[in-house]
Amino acid sequence: MNKDALTQAGLNLIQQALSIYDSDLRLAVSNRRFAELFDLPERLCTEGASFEDTIRYLVERGEYGPVDHPESFVAARLEQARAFEPHYMERTRANGRTISVEGAPLPQGGWVTVYTDITAMKRQESLLRTRSELLSEEVLRRSEELSATNRQLAATNAALEEARRELTEMEARTRLTTEMMPAHIARVDAGWRYTFSNRRLPHVMPGRPSEIVGLHVSEALGPAYAKVRPHMERALAGRQSIFEFTDEGSSRRIRAVFTPDPTEPGVYILSHDVTEETQARAALQQTKRRELAAQLTSGLAHDFSNLLTIILGMQSKLARINETPEAQPLIQATLQAARRGGELLNRIADITSHRAWRPAPVDLGAFLADLETLATPSLPGRLALRIAAEARGTFLLDEGMLQDAALNLVLNAADACGEEGTITVAARTILDTWLELSVSDTGPGFSPQALQHGLDPFFTTKGGEGSGLGLAMVYDMVKLAGGEVKLANGAPGACVTLRLPLRRAEALPRAGLVLLVEDNPDLRAEVREMLTAMGHQVAEAASVEEARTLAERLEIDLVLSDITLEGALPGSELPLLLPNVPVQLMTSLPPDSPLRREAVTRAPVLAKPFTPEELAAFLGHPGAAA
Repeated sequence: MNKDALTQAGLNLIQQALSIYDSDLRLAVSNRRFAELFDLPERLCTEGASFEDTIRYLVERGEYGPVDHPESFVAARLEQARAFEPHYMERTRANGRTISVEGAPLPQGGWVTVYTDITAMKRQESLLRTRSELLSEEVLRRSEELSATNRQLAATNAALEEARRELTEMEARTRLTTEMMPAHIARVDAGWRYTFSNRRLPHVMPGRPSEIVGLHVSEALGPAYAKVRPHMERALAGRQSIFEFTDEGSSRRIRAVFTPDPTEPGVYILSHDVTEETQARAALQQTKRRELAAQLTSGLAHDFSNLLTIILGMQSKLARINETPEAQPLIQATLQAARRGGELLNRIADITSHRAWRPAPVDLGAFLADLETLATPSLPGRLALRIAAEARGTFLLDEGMLQDAALNLVLNAADACGEEGTITVAARTILDTWLELSVSDTGPGFSPQALQHGLDPFFTTKGGEGSGLGLAMVYDMVKLAGGEVKLANGAPGACVTLRLPLRRAEALPRAGLVLLVEDNPDLRAEVREMLTAMGHQVAEAASVEEARTLAERLEIDLVLSDITLEGALPGSELPLLLPNVPVQLMTSLPPDSPLRREAVTRAPVLAKPFTPEELAAFLGHPGAAA
């Protein structure tokens, strides 16, 4: 026999009728006496029977005497029941028997009701009244009051017991909740001893005990007591104290809040570990300082870059004009100094921002051959490197950054393969939109975690042997170029795919017309001379509006524009405004400038200052490196 059957058998043995209805006023439990007392049919004594149907049945049976409006009577009884308030009543049934009805609500909602046949007791009371000639009316009244009081007291005791149980459960839930919090919650009395603790002190300050109730603050905190003491004294004096300190033993940064107890002498304590928050705050401050430095230097760098470009152009022209042995060393020294100045500007940019993407014409076949030459000596003897290049030609790429990224991917693939296997470097073009470079291997492939977090900084599957920065640096490089990175698993092994904007580096006709857009007259003059020395005809504009007007009237072969111009629109808008004309950009803005990052996604960008040779290479002139 199961527990429910035993419970039901026990309920059937008691002489009182009992019913329990849930919060929806559906019968949950009843005993045999309940059905017998009210002569109820089986359907109304079955679990799930409606309280409303039971009341309606009793009304129809005449249990409540004559009722003028049965449905209104039933509705009123339902409204009383839904109030869920304790009650006691005595009622004489239609058959002449008297019952007492005692109901109490359940904590989860619903009713438990006990029905007692008190007919015999009432008859005894009536007999006593009949024989009360010897008793005064006062004695009878007192007896009745006492009887009612006793019954009410019993009901009150039951309610108090239920309240005590609920309070115990609430205390248990409260303690469980506080012990799950990532903070230490405690109370200290006027004698500096703990009267409550959620036992989370060692989680906030490692090495401290968890059971500290009854301990003095100095015993629980150890060396940190000296830092806490003045703030505890302040709180005991009635003033809240919020402060941070470093726990020397664990090197953790702790924030503590001491709040005076408003009811009796004592202090409530809330303390939690804010080490990560502090580190993040420091990192944010450092970032803000870098941003400020970038803002301060970008303007200066812009002007210096323009000046250096002018100097480089003039010195290059002077070298062609004055070929005397005495002048050439001085000219070359000046050129070297100007280039050094440009390098210093780039170093300043590197300090205040990320590395720039500097595209130049790169022969893809030669690039892949160099990659094979560089990577092969680092591979084990039984690990083969295969080059599969579908794409051919010259593209505008940052050869140094792309080579670093490709080497990083090849070496990562070598680590995954171990002593033998095959690494494949493939290159192809996609719809005249992307240049795709992929590195795949025959190793075990990426784990699910690596596929999800492989591009995150400091994520590594190599334990202490890896920095977790390799793929993150590749990702940063590709984003600088305006591309995307994809991690995937093949059959077998892993595959990393780089997609870069497809920009072919084709030489311009010698007699091509170049529209030069630059708002600095001196710099515009120097760049014009560089272009004419390459054989180009040059039309000039100082703003985007002027450039659009000239492009509509002239047959322009190429637009070379600065990004920052006078007028409302920057030069980076020209690739969108002139979709049928090749547009290439130049700038002295730092690499992390939002305007420059946006421009890189639209057209090739040449960083100032630059020499005539660098401009020629940027424009794709053959033999420019000579």
